[in-house]
Amino acid sequence: MGLSEAPGQRDTQALLSTTQAMELRRRDYHVERPLLNQEQLEELGSRSSATGTLQWRTWFQCSHARARALLLQYFPVLAWLPQYPVRDWLLGDLLSGLSVAIMQLPQGLAYALLAGLPPVFGLYSSFYPVFIYFLFGTSRHISVGTFAVMSVMVGIVTESLAPDEAFLQASNSTVDVAARDAARVQVASTLSVLVGLFQVGLGLVHFGFVVTYLSEPLVRAYTTAASVQVFVSQLKYVFGLHLSSRSGPLSLIYTVLEVCWKLPQTVVGTMVTAVVAGVVLVLVKLLNDKLRRQLPMPLPGELLTLIGATGISYGVGLQHRFGVDVVGRIPAGLVPPVAPSPQLFARLVGNAFAIAVVGFAIAISLGKIFALRHGYRVDSNQELVALGLSNLIGGIFQCFPVSCSMSRSLVQESTGGNTQVAGAISSLFILIIIVKLGELFQDLPKAVLAAAIIVNLKGMLMQFTDTCSLWKANRVDLLIWLVTFVATILLNLDLGLAVAVVFSLLLVVVRTQLPHYSVLGQVPDTDIYRDVAEYSEAREVPGVKVFRSSATVYFANAELYSDTLKQRCGVNVDHLISQKKKLLRKQELKLKRLQKENKLPKQAAASKGTSISINVNTSVTDIESNDVEGSKAKVSAGTELEDTAARGQEDAKAPDMSSLKTLGLPQPDFHSLILDLSSLSFVDTVCLKSLKNIFRDFREIEVEVYMAACHSPVVTQLEAGHFFDASITKQHLFASVHDAVIFALQHPRSSPVNPVLVTKL
Repeated sequence: MGLSEAPGQRDTQALLSTTQAMELRRRDYHVERPLLNQEQLEELGSRSSATGTLQWRTWFQCSHARARALLLQYFPVLAWLPQYPVRDWLLGDLLSGLSVAIMQLPQGLAYALLAGLPPVFGLYSSFYPVFIYFLFGTSRHISVGTFAVMSVMVGIVTESLAPDEAFLQASNSTVDVAARDAARVQVASTLSVLVGLFQVGLGLVHFGFVVTYLSEPLVRAYTTAASVQVFVSQLKYVFGLHLSSRSGPLSLIYTVLEVCWKLPQTVVGTMVTAVVAGVVLVLVKLLNDKLRRQLPMPLPGELLTLIGATGISYGVGLQHRFGVDVVGRIPAGLVPPVAPSPQLFARLVGNAFAIAVVGFAIAISLGKIFALRHGYRVDSNQELVALGLSNLIGGIFQCFPVSCSMSRSLVQESTGGNTQVAGAISSLFILIIIVKLGELFQDLPKAVLAAAIIVNLKGMLMQFTDTCSLWKANRVDLLIWLVTFVATILLNLDLGLAVAVVFSLLLVVVRTQLPHYSVLGQVPDTDIYRDVAEYSEAREVPGVKVFRSSATVYFANAELYSDTLKQRCGVNVDHLISQKKKLLRKQELKLKRLQKENKLPKQAAASKGTSISINVNTSVTDIESNDVEGSKAKVSAGTELEDTAARGQEDAKAPDMSSLKTLGLPQPDFHSLILDLSSLSFVDTVCLKSLKNIFRDFREIEVEVYMAACHSPVVTQLEAGHFFDASITKQHLFASVHDAVIFALQHPRSSPVNPVLVTKL
């Protein structure tokens, strides 16, 4: 047994010793390199200025390959349709297109009412834009068409420019519905053309990044507020009330108050119809959620409800017997194209831009979600062009602005849709309904469409729960959410969006104006420097201050950066400089006074010699004797002046009288200041001046300043701004903070350095 255990123990000891050796090797791992300032780093790395690629030159190059690339870029359907796997994807796209068309029909009718237009124009908006997007879009899964937020934004515009009060008939004070609808259709179609022009223009100049200024909390709060606007706008159809048209700030509040005021005038039949339809729709949605895995496709609750409500309305006569308002005549067939009204452009330009940005933001956010899920890329600029062409061409055919719907997009994906072939199929189904089946829905109660709209708001209204999650995760984002929501509710959708964007950008500026400033210390036995307030083991290097800001330095926070730097250094730099200047001024005045006092004996001696040569002239002997005495006086006076001048020169050549120590002023407890500029992403002229002032001020109090960890673009901007000169060279800029610290210890400005400390670092 003993013989058998010995090798095992030896193996164990060998294994342990190997592990310990590896651990020691890890612990004693060192990197040795010379200290590198920016000048040495550029020489070692052979830095050369990056040559800017003149991208505009390629725009004017003409070749077969470039023409083909441009064609495929702006007509993506030509790239993927020839490679379309018919056997694998056609059945899924067919079922998906049918499912989406079933949803498009009721939503198109309902959202047209939301836009203040006759329901048939919702069907037009579900056909033309969808087919155009099939040709130009890059997302495979989003369902383009009518959307509640877009419709309510359009409705606000149409009701403000063509209110009911402008079409009252003088004979019986009733509204001329035909004239009003014609005017609103013209406004909506012109608005769609203008929205399309904005989107196409922004897409062609590659302005797709504009959506990045709409953060997720902003978009979610905006859509939540828009859903509240949608809900309030449908109350008149639910209760059968006739409300006045309102727009502008506080219009939502006034509408709610008017609804409450007119509640006694509710049409009971309309309200019962809306409640029953809403209950049926909710039950069908709950059933779909419960049987989601068992059903090949969701039950078309909205379509079934619309068909059932139309049949009941026609059979029972809801309009005549109970006063329930119905859709009315739906013309069969397509309408001819109509030119937009240029006279309306000036009045619509602001709303058009807001609708263009919101529509694109919703579409691109959904498109990127599905692209990430299915592993393909969405071109944001081409999406702008595709949506713009959909709205532009749709506006010519009397459609109103569209975007994409989340509910339809989810249905299109979940029912097997793989490409926009599903969208094309759904648009063809809508075309059949427009041409042949649309007139069957003339007796459909508007209250049922209102109920469908309200039930579909569930997803957006559930976004109110964002406030709880944002309270825990990020309260700044919560502030953006609340400001966006309140501004949109009170100021309406267009002004609310503008206020939300401006507030979020101002918040970014404010956060850069209040960065985290820190004095850094060295973590023991490393070349890592961290905030001494956060890391208890981090120690400041004696004689050296290392200062860092968490944000870039620019015109908005440059003054705060300088003030905080002087405060964190523990020295009242400005007071010390002012005291030094006062003492130097006193010395200068004292020196001038001494020089004046030294000039007086010289002037007295000169005047005395003159009087002797003029007054004493009786005889040659006297003159000679007087000349001798005068010359002696002159020599003695000259000797005194030379002694005084010599003393002045000796004083001038004495040790530096302008140093803090000589002047009797307190000296800082550090000789070097290092600015960690690793957070700088750009520099402007204010930043350059601020850095130069820091160098000047700290050198006044005998502290040398160094910079460290600048990125190459920042170095290039420093060079372009003529920051480096005879007093500030690239030798003051180091590759890392550690390099700067060691150099500062090896080359102190005033105080001696412990060589043991340098060796240890």
